[in-house]
Amino acid sequence: MSELFKNVDCIELYVSDLDDGIKYYCNSMGLKLLWRAETSAGLGMENDVAEIVIQTDRKNMNVDFKVESVVDSIERIRDAGGKIIYGPFDIPIGKCAVIQDKWENEYVILDMTKGKYVTDESGNVVGVSKNQ
Repeated sequence: MSELFKNVDCIELYVSDLDDGIKYYCNSMGLKLLWRAETSAGLGMENDVAEIVIQTDRKNMNVDFKVESVVDSIERIRDAGGKIIYGPFDIPIGKCAVIQDKWENEYVILDMTKGKYVTDESGNVVGVSKNQ
């Protein structure tokens, strides 16, 4: 059986102010700004495998796992005893869903079936590159 989770895509952390969060994590913790949107920013670590996403929308920490296809993963999650709490829903780069395992741990799965963020020289998201 193939792996469902490809890697940890990101860990989401709440910040009350996006600019202050970027300063704290980039200037003090050594992360690099990868992309920035209105209420969130992706920050990179040295190995570029996973991101820390700081966001101003939800006060809880969250873990996002990357999968090949959210839609295809849902049946497998349900068959294993998991629940779909919300989704699947569209995001700019693909699809996403909030999952609960049989021990009531919640996490997010996402795919990049629409592409990757395209940014300007300041890291602002300006579009999505299409997968080919």
